Amino acid sequence: MDFHLVPRGEDRNYTGFLTKTIVYTGSLILFLASFGLTISSIVVPKWVSYDNDKPFFHYSYGLHRRCSSLTGTCESFPQREDCHGEDRYFCSMWRSVGFLMSFAVVLEGMSVVAFLIVLSGGKRLRESGWKILSLFILMSAVVQAGSMGIVAYLYDNEDRFFVGWRLDESWIYCTVSWCVSLVCAAALILAAYTLPSEGGYELIPDHS
Repeated sequence: MDFHLVPRGEDRNYTGFLTKTIVYTGSLILFLASFGLTISSIVVPKWVSYDNDKPFFHYSYGLHRRCSSLTGTCESFPQREDCHGEDRYFCSMWRSVGFLMSFAVVLEGMSVVAFLIVLSGGKRLRESGWKILSLFILMSAVVQAGSMGIVAYLYDNEDRFFVGWRLDESWIYCTVSWCVSLVCAAALILAAYTLPSEGGYELIPDHS
């Protein structure tokens, strides 16, 4: 008995192609929002803030700047004088958070490039590209979660953060960002294991 290769049904091919493209496109849009939140958490100097009502006073720490409403300006942080004696540990940890968040941006940038390559590629990329793509996304989420955890630890244990200080919007941006990234990675992994293949060729017997 002879076998011949024939294309699978066109409807199945089209459905698989369309479904995977929708998943990748939707995940990319969601991930770009996450990417924007990551950038905002770095740019906006409000990871930990303090407000006083009478007289009004606002003070905040960002990853690379600290701001005061008394002077109306922001200055580079941490500076050399902030990293001596008992403050050396805090300074080292804070700089580590800045480095980790910058690394997260690099990983997210690589993820965006991977998204574009997969979407512009062929069937083979759409079928297997989720592996490296989800890995990049998960790595960026882990790095951001670590950064968030370090700042939360410092907030709870450093004497400089007394009653009245709070974790502010930049910390929230980071938290939401890595949670959204996890959703994107989960969607890609779930789609890879549950959605039908885009099709290809199958063997059928020749009875002639």
